[in-house]
Amino acid sequence: MEFKKLDEFVQIAKAGKTKRLVVAAAADEPVLEAVYNAKKEGIVEPILVGDKEAINQICAKLNLDFSGVEIVQEADPVKASALAVSIIKEGKAEILMKGLVATGPLLKAVLDKEKGLRKGALISHVAFMEIPFYHKLLAIADAAVNIAPEFEDKVAIIENSIEAFHKLGIECPKVAVVGAVETVNPKMEETFHAAMLTQMNRRKQIKGCLIDGPLAVDNAVSKEAAHHKGIVSDVAGDADLIICPDIASANIMYKTLGFLANACSAAVLMGAKVPIVLTSRADSDKSKMMSIALAAAMK
Repeated sequence: MEFKKLDEFVQIAKAGKTKRLVVAAAADEPVLEAVYNAKKEGIVEPILVGDKEAINQICAKLNLDFSGVEIVQEADPVKASALAVSIIKEGKAEILMKGLVATGPLLKAVLDKEKGLRKGALISHVAFMEIPFYHKLLAIADAAVNIAPEFEDKVAIIENSIEAFHKLGIECPKVAVVGAVETVNPKMEETFHAAMLTQMNRRKQIKGCLIDGPLAVDNAVSKEAAHHKGIVSDVAGDADLIICPDIASANIMYKTLGFLANACSAAVLMGAKVPIVLTSRADSDKSKMMSIALAAAMK
């Protein structure tokens, strides 16, 4: 099974149970517009936590009808984040979305040992990209959270990302661990990491996927490039997920595809008890809507 278009997430979400989504610090125009569109499609029922007066002003300005939607008053973004997390903790919502609050305070509320939504050791970002020149959706991790992941962090990033694929019904995604070259180089730590991750996968220490690396990006996405370099791999040219060495390389790849290759993305944070929708102000309106659809499509 594979996905070719982000719109498929919308169809999956619409076919399933309507998910309850809570927005932390919801007084944000692009976020409210995306939530409204998702509600209109019937894929989420929102709860808005934030400055009620500011939320109502935005809704009036943009002509968004949120009548019947619960709005929980809390003007302070940090407290709104904690309150949104508590709503999920109480079982009143299944998706968390970041509004007009910095990522740090939101994640602090999520990772609170007593009151938060901590599940594993690491929260990580995975973005599914619809790229005009690639034959299916291509996911990238981690472009937003983990700055310089150590080896054990990369294991967690892969496992978090694989969980997203499994929740979408993709049983064995192909994972390319990429770098500048496709050979192990003593001076390039990421090539050692890639080789070890590949070996762990072969020995079933990382399950539910097929990993190969190190691969240069051309080999990961082009069978022709892999053939020219003599690379024999089931992952090469058909990768579902790209694991980058660090946040800089992942973020550059993510934004290059978006701004120079006309790609659209849908992204979530994984590793908590629920998917977290965390969009960038630079993301398109469609990307924000698709990120909500991605979270809602997960089983």
